[in-house]
Amino acid sequence: MAQTVSIIVRSEDRVRLAAVVADRNRPQKHVLRARIILLSADKLPVADVARQAEVSRPAVWRWQRRFAEEGVDGLLRDKTRKPGKAPLSLEIIAKVLALPCTEPPGEGTHWTGRMVAKAVGISLSAVQRLWDANRLQPHRLRTFKKSNDPAFAAKVEDVVGLYMNPPAHAVVVSIDEKSQIQALDRTQPGLPLKPGKCATMTHDYKRNGTTTLFAALNILDGTVIGRCMPKHTHKEFIKFLNAVERAVPAGKLIHAIADNYATHKHPKVKEWLADHPRWVFHFTPTSASWLNAVEGFFSIITRRRIRRGVFKSVSDLQDAIRRYIKEHNRSSKPFVWTKPAKAILAKLSRLPAPSE
Repeated sequence: MAQTVSIIVRSEDRVRLAAVVADRNRPQKHVLRARIILLSADKLPVADVARQAEVSRPAVWRWQRRFAEEGVDGLLRDKTRKPGKAPLSLEIIAKVLALPCTEPPGEGTHWTGRMVAKAVGISLSAVQRLWDANRLQPHRLRTFKKSNDPAFAAKVEDVVGLYMNPPAHAVVVSIDEKSQIQALDRTQPGLPLKPGKCATMTHDYKRNGTTTLFAALNILDGTVIGRCMPKHTHKEFIKFLNAVERAVPAGKLIHAIADNYATHKHPKVKEWLADHPRWVFHFTPTSASWLNAVEGFFSIITRRRIRRGVFKSVSDLQDAIRRYIKEHNRSSKPFVWTKPAKAILAKLSRLPAPSE
């Protein structure tokens, strides 16, 4: 294409173009095209026109040719474009939404976006848009287990009743142990978090031993009594019960919520309870650890202090756990359980019956 183009602009066209440039209500694309033609009418080289109009040289050539063929009216309208792809039919949309809810072909465990796109004959992005709009997430999986405890309902009502209506002149504690907490040391120091880059940590580590955290969460004020011990047998559990016994003021009953771990029902533990009549144990149903409030504290301390921690020894790990518990107790809040037992039982009734 020629580098210098001479176009002829009649006086009446120049007036119209000037009016377009001066009209503040005109679309900017019309103003730009009119400026290109007015600059070209002054016999300026294409490079100068492009520089002053702040466009490319092919753009200058394009609008010069349009003006030569169609005049000013050609600058003020856009040519029609080729029609895009037709929208997806309702049948295809229904198939895209139905396939993830069926068994996948072959040995696959679930439908992927590419599998659906190939089966239906559309693009992966189209499948993803439809799934997002209809909140379909075949890649996600949530686990569950329904308790087969014959006294499930009675135990749920008992435990939830203690959470929502604790007895007067008594202390309600949720007791459990988090065993086999590893004191892991990284093989190389990681890099801290900074804008644009996440924190780093080596994938390999050095094991420096383990500890077991026994914890009792006070439902009334949210404080935690914690003890780190090397094992989690009945002997350590009794030592921990003695620690809780010393921490609770005399004259108050202690209602302890615990799971069905064998240590909690050991004959020696039963003997200890017989010697301490103010203690009353309430066991959660089997396979229902989510009813034990202290599990929430274990989750928090794991995420905020243990998982990313670097510990040179077991004593370092235990010191870190003790410091975290002290910090937690300084700003603790009462534990609040909001779901009544009837609502829990109604929701769990929709799950399939557990297999024996």
